[in-house]
Amino acid sequence: MPGHGQEVGDTTSAATYTAGGTEERAARVRFRRAVALMTMTLVLPGSAQLAYGNKRVGRVALRLWVALLLVGLGCVVASALDHEVAFWLVSDLAALQTVRIALMLLAVGWAALFLDAWRLGQPLTLRMGHRRAAIGINGILCFSVASVLLFGAHLVGVQRDFIQTMFGSGAASGAHDGRYNVLLMGGDSGIDRWGLRPDSLTVASIDADTGRTVLISLPRNMQNFPFAKGSVMHQQFPHGFRCDHCMLNGVYTWALDNKKLFGKAKNPGVDATISAVEGITGLKMNYWAMVNLKGFRDLVDAVGGVTINVRQRIPIGGLGSDVYDYIEPGVQKLTGFQTQWYARARTDSDDYSRMARQKCIMGAMLDQVDPTVVLRNFEKIAKASSAMISTSIPASEVDRFLDLALKAKDQKVSTLSIVPPAFDTYQPDAHLIHQKVAEAIDRAEGKAPKKSSDTVVASSGTGGDQGKPGAKSKGAKTPPTVTGGSIGSLSSGYAANESQDLDSAC
Repeated sequence: MPGHGQEVGDTTSAATYTAGGTEERAARVRFRRAVALMTMTLVLPGSAQLAYGNKRVGRVALRLWVALLLVGLGCVVASALDHEVAFWLVSDLAALQTVRIALMLLAVGWAALFLDAWRLGQPLTLRMGHRRAAIGINGILCFSVASVLLFGAHLVGVQRDFIQTMFGSGAASGAHDGRYNVLLMGGDSGIDRWGLRPDSLTVASIDADTGRTVLISLPRNMQNFPFAKGSVMHQQFPHGFRCDHCMLNGVYTWALDNKKLFGKAKNPGVDATISAVEGITGLKMNYWAMVNLKGFRDLVDAVGGVTINVRQRIPIGGLGSDVYDYIEPGVQKLTGFQTQWYARARTDSDDYSRMARQKCIMGAMLDQVDPTVVLRNFEKIAKASSAMISTSIPASEVDRFLDLALKAKDQKVSTLSIVPPAFDTYQPDAHLIHQKVAEAIDRAEGKAPKKSSDTVVASSGTGGDQGKPGAKSKGAKTPPTVTGGSIGSLSSGYAANESQDLDSAC
C-alpha cells in the first residue's frame, strides 16, 4: 500500500505546516499588539489602559494630557499675541516652580504608563526575539520621553535659580517722567576689586512705552561734582566732591570706609554712587546693576562672540603690565577675552575713547544676540550672567524689562557722554549737564530738533591742521579720524560718545 502511506504522510506534513504558519502569524500579531500599545502611550498617554487595561487610570491620564495640551496651546497663543505673557512665564518664580514640578511629575507618570503598556502587551507570551525587541522599544521610548521632560525641568530650575539669584526682592519703582533710569556700573575683575571702584558708569534711560534708549555715560575721573540734594553724600559734601584725588569712581570706596553714615543700608557704596550720578545728570535712578567684566567675558563666549568693526589696533595687556598681543583692525567676531580687552584697553588711548568702545559693545550685544543661540546655550548664559551681574531690579519687574529690551532691539540707540571737549570733567557745570541730558532725551523722543549730523566725526589726518575741528580737507573725501580704536579724537569728540544712532557711530 505505498500509495496510501504516501497520502497519509502528506496530510500530516500539511497539518504541521499549517499549524506552524498559524503560530507564526499569532506571534507576529501579539508582537504588533505590544508595539501598538507602546505607540498609543507615546501619542496619547492613557489610551492603552483605556483600551486594554485599567480604564479609570486611562481616563485620568487622557484627561490630564488633554488639559496640559490645552494649557500649553493657550500659553503659546497668548505669548504670540502678547509678549509680556511669555516674559512673565520665564521670569515669575511661582510659575517657573509650577512648570518645573509639572514636568517632573509628567516624566514619572508617563514612564509608569509605558511600563504598564509593556505589561498589557503580555511579554511572557511573546517569542524570545520579539520579547527582546519589545523590551528595547519600550526602554527607548520610556527613557527618551522621561529624559526630555526631566531635562526641561532642569532648564526651568536653572532659569528659576538665575532669576532668584540675580534679581532683587524689593519693591518695584515706577517710571520717572515716563522713563526708567538704570545705572550700569562696570568693575574690573582684579582680586577683591570688582564692584569696589566702578570704572564704567552709564545710565540707561529707557522710554517706558517704546523702549527707546539713551545711554548717558560719566567718566570715572570726574571731580568736583554735586550730589543729589537730601542724600547722605550731599550732607557730607554740600559744595560737591571737593577733596584731594576725589574722583567719581572713588565715591564707592569712600562710602564703604564710612558705612556708619549710611545706617542699615545694604549697599552704601552703590547708594553713594547713585546720589553722585543723580546730582550730575539730574535724573532720578530707578534701579542699578553692577557688571563684573570678567563675567562679561564668559557671557560673550556663551552667546558665540560679538562682531565688532575694530577700527584700529587694540592692545592686549597694559594697565600696569606689558602689552603682549593685539586685536587687529577689521570687522571680526571677537571672543569674550578679546571683547574684554576691547572694552578696557587704555594703552595708546584714553578713558574717553574707551568709553566710546564700551558703547559700541553694548549696541552690538543688543543687536546681535540671537534667541536661538540663547536657547542652545541657555545654561551657560544663565551661569555667566549670574556671575556677571548684581542688580536691584526686582524679579517681579523682569518681564517688563524683557519686553522693553525686545522693543529697544529694533530701534536706534542714542548716546551722550559727559566728556571733553563738550564738558569740563574737572570743574563740571551741573546746569549745562542737566540741560544736555534733557535735550538728548527729548531728541530721542522726537520732541527736539535733531542736530545737523547724527554723529560727531573729526576729519582725518596725521599732522598740521588735519584732525582739528573746522579743518578742511582738499581733494577726495577723507575717512574719519580714528584714535584709540574709536571714531573721532579727544579734541573733537568721539562719535560713539554722542550720537543719535549708535550703530552708525561704531
